[in-house]
Amino acid sequence: MRINRALRFGVGAIALALAVTACGGGDEKSALDKAKDGKITVGIKYDQPGLGLRTKDGSFTGFDVEVAKYVADKLGVKPENIEFKEAPTPQRETLLENAQVDYIVGTYSINDKRKEKIDFAGPYFIAGQSLLVKSENTDITGPESLTGNKKLCSVKGSTPAQNVKTKYAKDVQLQEFDTYSLCVEALLNGSVDALTTDDIILAGFAAQSPGKLKLVGQPFSTEKYGIGVKKGDTELRGKINDAIEAMIKDGSWQKALDATVGPSGFKAQAAPAVDRY
Repeated sequence: MRINRALRFGVGAIALALAVTACGGGDEKSALDKAKDGKITVGIKYDQPGLGLRTKDGSFTGFDVEVAKYVADKLGVKPENIEFKEAPTPQRETLLENAQVDYIVGTYSINDKRKEKIDFAGPYFIAGQSLLVKSENTDITGPESLTGNKKLCSVKGSTPAQNVKTKYAKDVQLQEFDTYSLCVEALLNGSVDALTTDDIILAGFAAQSPGKLKLVGQPFSTEKYGIGVKKGDTELRGKINDAIEAMIKDGSWQKALDATVGPSGFKAQAAPAVDRY
């Protein structure tokens, strides 16, 4: 019996679909499965002194790095088997959604909008929004003094600059770059008047340029840093929450904070309580 062309095409399409399903469907390992194999991929920032910094020799330093290592250890992964991957602010949700990282520890403020796409463990730290200016600047003393079309820098995908424009200085000119280090460069060369983000981040940059930059005013927001995980991965989220609580309880949290952020002179709040929402 002769099979006509349409039937041959239909059979071929079904075979192709089955082949694709067999090759790519459902065989992707979860983060905890990878951890059982002794490996994990963690997203961090590469350009935040004291928090997440990639040094010239390719190593990584900072409080977020130490938190990431502690969590990995509790999941059964040794430090040398952690693959650190850069997680710029605008790309964090995408990295988690596409399973390019297993979790992110990168000054990641917990908020409801982000919770629509990903889940958070933590918080493991509480920061507050502040301003960084040149040391000789006397005009800017807080968010209200940014009126008069002053130029304010922050990064794409972050909320601090828009927060200032909405609540404090409606005529401020927002300048957005991909990274905070580019904002610092713009501040140092006079292209912008101020940089806004969390106080702990700004303290690290000020310490990196002694005598050139300073923080001004009092913190004017509360930023709860969480560890981002893929939406719906409640088991991983629970284990990371356990690790954060253990890190705080056994003194490792304070020890890591003192060693990484302490040299900047920044005075941190007490360790927060984990929110198992």
